[in-house]
Amino acid sequence: MSPSSSAAAVSGATLEDHFWQPTAEESSSSTNEAFPFSSGNPRIEETRGVMHLFSNNGISDLPVERKPLVAVVGVPNHMTYADFCQFCASFIHHILEMRIVRLDGMEDRYSILIRFDTQDSTDKFYLHFNGRQFNSLEEEVCRVLFTVDVQFTGYSGSLEHTKPSPTSTTEQPSCPVCLERLDQDMGGILTTICNHSFHCSCISKWTDSSCPVCRYCQQQPEKSICFVCQTSENLWICVLCGFVGCGRYKGGHAIRHWKETQHCYSLELDTQRVWDYVGDNYVHRLIQSKTDGKLVELNSHCVHAYDGCGGCECADSGVSEALLKSKVEAIVNEYNELLATQLENQKLYFDTLLEEVKEETEREISEAVKKAIAQKLQKLQAKLDRCIKEKKFLDDLNENLVKNQEIWKAKISEIEEREKMALKIKDDKIQDLEEQLRDLMMSLEAGKKVEQQLSIPNELKDGTVLPISVESSSGKGPKGRKKANNPRES
Repeated sequence: MSPSSSAAAVSGATLEDHFWQPTAEESSSSTNEAFPFSSGNPRIEETRGVMHLFSNNGISDLPVERKPLVAVVGVPNHMTYADFCQFCASFIHHILEMRIVRLDGMEDRYSILIRFDTQDSTDKFYLHFNGRQFNSLEEEVCRVLFTVDVQFTGYSGSLEHTKPSPTSTTEQPSCPVCLERLDQDMGGILTTICNHSFHCSCISKWTDSSCPVCRYCQQQPEKSICFVCQTSENLWICVLCGFVGCGRYKGGHAIRHWKETQHCYSLELDTQRVWDYVGDNYVHRLIQSKTDGKLVELNSHCVHAYDGCGGCECADSGVSEALLKSKVEAIVNEYNELLATQLENQKLYFDTLLEEVKEETEREISEAVKKAIAQKLQKLQAKLDRCIKEKKFLDDLNENLVKNQEIWKAKISEIEEREKMALKIKDDKIQDLEEQLRDLMMSLEAGKKVEQQLSIPNELKDGTVLPISVESSSGKGPKGRKKANNPRES
């Protein structure tokens, strides 16, 4: 079953016409793996299928039963269609068709089915890009696998999409960008994740990650959770401040938020409907159509429906269009007035929050200052105690040095007295020795005189020699004794 939307009809039909069905030998082969995939906007339509790929078990040889159809698996979501077209620009003129799909279990990545014009260009593309980095700043590598076949297994969407358009068999769709026919002879065709088809040369100039037709983004947002209980079921978001809470039948955090902030408008994430807590009813006027994804008025009926009109064609008239525009303008004015009143309440609410934050900030600053002062005072007190301890140590050291100085002064005085006594004793000894030397010299002189007397004339031989008195020159103590002990010569 193939999609038949106006922009994707040729894509689905072309892919099913050109993607080969498995043979008995291929189905029984153990060298391929099955990967379930899906494409399309889940809120409008979704196509599901299974692709059979040759498993890459580290074998460098190319598969024998390969076809000019490959799958690039695991392309990062941040790479736009233009980025990938630029990545494989050297082979873009050999590509007949590219289709963006999403493999089950790989929500943060997408895969691309590529069909080439010849088997030779397919082999060169595989050898050139398999294992190659998408860019030099990331570690992500391009993984290319040969495709055995692609099977479309299911389709979900509105009934209008399940019925083929009567013009789809006779008219060939055109590219929404250049308005030229989507003919593979004029260039490759790229089908986005939302099943809209473009020329590769046209989509390569679109640098955004969203679809140029329906604005469906391939980078799906993260799943929302309740800000309080962290649940992901029955979620409502406040249209004024963005608070996400669960419904009254789950945890009731959304209605509790209304009671606390008086924000009365909340959007249900599942159905995109707006609820008014004050009026206790839905207040939205526009909803997203499941047919084409456009915004339409809720429960829009013919203006003559209440008059019993059963086949009125006023929907196609200019009056109906003008009436619809006037209704839309009235709805816009109503929303503007409602938002103006709610914004005023929101302003008061956020002013209160700012005051609370300001007071809390001032309190935290005051506490931080007190804490810093206490810490600084504690450090200064510790420093003061350390200085007092050092001062006490220095005072004790100074006292000990003073005591040692007095002791050494006493010792020096004693040594000086000893030296004076020793010097005095030495001087006395020297003086005694000088006196002894002088007495000795006198004794020698006396001896010489005695010798001279021995040589006197004979007439004096019978005479008597008187001793010389030495009392005037005699000293004390042993000197006199030594002189007195001198023998007398006659």
